[in-house]
Amino acid sequence: MRHGAMNPTALFNAIDVPADWIGLRLVRETTHSHHLRDGHPQGHGRETTWGAMVEVSVQGTLSYCATPQITPDGIRQAATLAYEQAKSLTPRTHAVADRPPAQGHYLTPVEQSQRNVSTKELTELLVKVCQTLKVSDEIVCTKASLASTESETWFVSTNGADWYQQKHYISNHFAATAQVGTEVQTRSDHGMLARCYQGGLEWLLTDDLWERVQRIGEQALELVRAENCPEMRTHLVLAPDQMLLQIHESVGHPLELDRILGDERNYAGWSFVTLNDFGHLQYGSPLMNITFDPTVPGEFASYAVDDTGVRAQREYLIKNGILVRGLGSLESQKRSGVPGVACGRACSWNRPPIDRMANLNLEPGTGTFQDVIRDIEQGIYMESNRSWSIDDYRRKFQFGCEYARLIENGQLTKVLKNPNYRGVSSEFWRNLVRLGGAETWEMYGSPYCGKGEPNQAIRVGHGSPVAVFANVEVFGGG
Repeated sequence: MRHGAMNPTALFNAIDVPADWIGLRLVRETTHSHHLRDGHPQGHGRETTWGAMVEVSVQGTLSYCATPQITPDGIRQAATLAYEQAKSLTPRTHAVADRPPAQGHYLTPVEQSQRNVSTKELTELLVKVCQTLKVSDEIVCTKASLASTESETWFVSTNGADWYQQKHYISNHFAATAQVGTEVQTRSDHGMLARCYQGGLEWLLTDDLWERVQRIGEQALELVRAENCPEMRTHLVLAPDQMLLQIHESVGHPLELDRILGDERNYAGWSFVTLNDFGHLQYGSPLMNITFDPTVPGEFASYAVDDTGVRAQREYLIKNGILVRGLGSLESQKRSGVPGVACGRACSWNRPPIDRMANLNLEPGTGTFQDVIRDIEQGIYMESNRSWSIDDYRRKFQFGCEYARLIENGQLTKVLKNPNYRGVSSEFWRNLVRLGGAETWEMYGSPYCGKGEPNQAIRVGHGSPVAVFANVEVFGGG
């Protein structure tokens, strides 16, 4: 199978080492970025990365070697180095034999390609964003940025794998900073780089774009004159753009099997979850249903197969509050004995695949936003993350948001600034008491989920409805 201008089979045929199994992964990514501040360009960039990773298995030992030399000689040398390294290591069992000979292709659906829009036109659009954000002279800084990436991956192996994936990513960030006296507040478009999707400019040029931009500026002015969030225990209602981080930090990372096995202790920490918890642990209330789903159109981490060739499909990690499955690739599943998912992912051509989140979503309940808050006599509604902290075991956390509203007798009332909340992961999720319906469900993403040594910053997506948690400690502060 051949896709695009690349023929990976010709390069693969240059490999001549007698390994038990060989895989060749080629990755090319090109990113265009545009950044403006107060309507003035701060930078336009274009960056391309392009290279190959050769994987070999020798007597159960898996070894890697990456190279930027995309030539038969370069690939042959990388394979030889990987083979010699594998022979020098102590033989041990990996799940390489279980890697499927996946074939096929995946293409991100794109309605409006950025290739058809000039830098001048994009700059004019972002200038207009900055101008629209400045709703008052009290707006002292406006920012607008846009990044798009085209990523291509080719993979072939000795057991017949031959697949290709072409993904198009787009992300944007808008923010307005207001100042009155010494008080300064910033409001952004759903948090720092949360508006990350797979697709084209259709994700930026939405019907509500200018209404949304106007609202950001107006809410910055509201915040700069608002009261601090009070300190109390109360019902906390979280918008989907904050649930992005809540799911990511207190569900996603704790369920990574390599972390539970201890592989990440030196760098990214461990987990409060143990291998014996799967199938038994009451992780949250019966309303909590978390799915791993790289098949959602437009979500930031969608794909057909992971970087080991396992076909992506929707799986429940937590069902009716019970932990049932881990975020573990083939190797971690074999080591742990715990069922996993298609999550062996690498961030680049010069990194091996490890256990990573992809699209991790909280399934919706029923009802509109007004239905969700109708019975809350007193509570706090929060949107858009601005700070986070969580311990090495992913147990205790403290998160800060950009924007909050007081809830009184089932209605949103006054605006509150500097809202924060804290909790303990499993206790917090067991206090989940209400979820909005599909009409409140929204998806966001992040391009910077970090993990691994050497570090890998990878793209993740998270979708959620509006969610209500009982008995949560909230507080104010800068």
